[in-house]
Amino acid sequence: MRTYRSLGELSLLSLAIALPWLLQALGEDYYIGFATRLLIYALAATSLNFVVGYGGMVAFGHAAFFGGGAYLVALLMTGGLISAWASWPLTMFIVALLAWAIGAISLRTRGVYFIMITLAFAQMIYYSVISLKIAGGDDGLPIDQRSNLFPFDLANDNVLYWLALGLLALSLLLLKRLSHSRYGHALAGIRQNETRMEALGYPVQQLKLVCFVIGAALAALAGALLVNQNGMAGPGQLYWTQSGMLLVMVILGGVGQRYGGVLGAFVLLGLEEVLAQVTEHNHLYIGLILLAVVLYAPRGLAGLFCKSR
Repeated sequence: MRTYRSLGELSLLSLAIALPWLLQALGEDYYIGFATRLLIYALAATSLNFVVGYGGMVAFGHAAFFGGGAYLVALLMTGGLISAWASWPLTMFIVALLAWAIGAISLRTRGVYFIMITLAFAQMIYYSVISLKIAGGDDGLPIDQRSNLFPFDLANDNVLYWLALGLLALSLLLLKRLSHSRYGHALAGIRQNETRMEALGYPVQQLKLVCFVIGAALAALAGALLVNQNGMAGPGQLYWTQSGMLLVMVILGGVGQRYGGVLGAFVLLGLEEVLAQVTEHNHLYIGLILLAVVLYAPRGLAGLFCKSR
C-alpha cells in the first residue's frame, strides 16, 4: 500500500510540474495564475491544519500570520530589501516571534476562549496595520516588482508556480517528518488526552506553543508568495474572514489529514471559480456542499481516501 501511495504521489507531482506547459499548449495561460493561487492557499491551509489537526488548537486568527507575511515582505521591499533569500526568512522569523508572543498568552486558555482570544489578537493586528500610513491604510501596500530569488526569475509566472509547488511539497514533507517524530507522537498524545500527558511529565504548553509557531511561520511563507503573485498586500488578507476561509478549507479537506489542507483549498477555490461562471448564487451551493461534507464525511474529503494521518 505504501508503494502504491508513493507512486500515486509521484504521479500527481509529475503532473503538477508539467501543468504550466500543458496549459500553455492549450492556450489557457490564465489558469497558471489560478493554479499558483491554489498552491499558495493550500500551503496556508496546510499550516493551519498542523495547528488544528495535529496540535488540537482551533485557532481563528491565522490570517494575522498569513496576511502579516504578505505585509512584511511588501514593507521590506518598499525599504529596498528585494532579495527573497533575505526577506522571506526574515519575515518568517518575525512572524514566528509574533506567534510565540500571541501563543504564550492564548494557550493559557482552552476551548472557545482560545478561539476568541486568537481572533481578538488577529483583529488587533488588522486594525493596527490599516491605521499605519506606511502600510497603505485601507488601500493596501503595492509592490513595484516581484522578489529577487536569483537565479530564479519570479517575474515569470511559470517559475512562481513551480516555486509555490516546491515549497508546498517541502512543507508537506516537513510536517510528515514531524508527525512521525517523537515530537509528533507527543502532540498526538496531547491532542487525545492533555491531562494524562501533563501527569506523565510532558511540557504540554511548550509543545503546543512550538506547534503554533511552526504553523504561523509556514503561513507567513504562504503570505510572501501571495504578495508576489497579487502585486500587493491588502487589508483583506488580515481580516477575520480570511481566517474563516482557511478554517473552512481545513474542515472541508479533513482536519488532521496529511493532505486535508491541500484538498480543501483546491475544492473550495475550484468550486468558487466554476460556480461563479454558472450562477450568481455560487456561495449558496458552496454552503450546501460544506453542509453535506460535515454531515456525511466528518473526517473531511481526504478522510474518504486516507485512513491515516
